Amino acid sequence: MSAIVLYVTFILLLTIGIIALLFKRNLIKIVLAFNILDSGINLFFISLGYRENAMAPIFTLAPFDSVITMVLPTPQALILTNIVIGFATTALMLGVSVLTYRNNNTMDTRKLRGVEEYD
Repeated sequence: MSAIVLYVTFILLLTIGIIALLFKRNLIKIVLAFNILDSGINLFFISLGYRENAMAPIFTLAPFDSVITMVLPTPQALILTNIVIGFATTALMLGVSVLTYRNNNTMDTRKLRGVEEYD
């Protein structure tokens, strides 16, 4: 896959996530916007570690004297950690959304008690 396609996809996901965060008022839609934003950031960091015609950085039977280009393992490890953290954050945000709905009978952030609209 071309690097241009990856960067365009990253920018598209980032833009959709930020626009949804700014303009959506439903708590579930806000959680989904965070997930879209997180996916875009993950794609960006994974694309930074990509190298054309490279091997995975795992144990191989390749001879030591041969020059083999390997993909950078650091972004892969960081993104695996970020996926787990993103999953936990999503679970926490959904839990808070459920408790908010139980206490206020609304998912709209404009109608929550104690939140005032400033024009």
